[in-house]
Amino acid sequence: MAASFNVNSEAGLKKLDTYLLSRSYITGYQASKDDMAVFAEFSLPPPSKYTNVVRWYNHIDALLKLSGVTAAGQGVKVESSVVPEASTSADTKGKAPAADDDDDDDVDLFGEETEEEKKAAEERAAAVKASGKKKESGKSSVLLDVKPWDDETDMVKLEEAVRSVKMEGLLWGASKLMPVGYGIKKLQIMMTIIDDLVSVDTLIEDHLCVEPANEYIQSCDIVAFNKICKSLQLL
Repeated sequence: MAASFNVNSEAGLKKLDTYLLSRSYITGYQASKDDMAVFAEFSLPPPSKYTNVVRWYNHIDALLKLSGVTAAGQGVKVESSVVPEASTSADTKGKAPAADDDDDDDVDLFGEETEEEKKAAEERAAAVKASGKKKESGKSSVLLDVKPWDDETDMVKLEEAVRSVKMEGLLWGASKLMPVGYGIKKLQIMMTIIDDLVSVDTLIEDHLCVEPANEYIQSCDIVAFNKICKSLQLL
């Protein structure tokens, strides 16, 4: 049975927060249209007390921004919180789609490119060709564990050291502190990368585990590494 959430109520947010406690996405192990459906119901960012919802919300927001989906839009009504898996094609078999169909349920959030988007895509392609770079192969969502030296390490400074690393094709996302033991906490942080431009191993070995970052960082581990689904790769 598909999960459903009412993000416009305290009870619904509490339910979603509990649901996301052990999950990175609404369904599966990578972002999908289920995440887009739930995300679209938020008129404002979730309250900070719902830490798991905030982590998920910021991550999906970062994916959309990296993918170029930043326009506010004209508004769309979502009847259910999660996109149903069953197809409705059987109900409409033999019927030609109406040219001016205003049914909110049939709105395609990932429809054809506008003229502005096509122009932007052409400009990006020209820039890549001019710089001699290969076409981007795709994007990935990576979850890192960043461990300090001991319980006296300033975790604020540690996160600042991590986020200070700037690379083309790298976007830092949501983060949180996780207990390790003996009063020590580790930083768990999301990042989205363009595969052709960023090597996670190089990022860790040449940027996070060398001076000056290694004043705070003892080690880094990859917790999760997922390809971003094609429906989000609009670049």
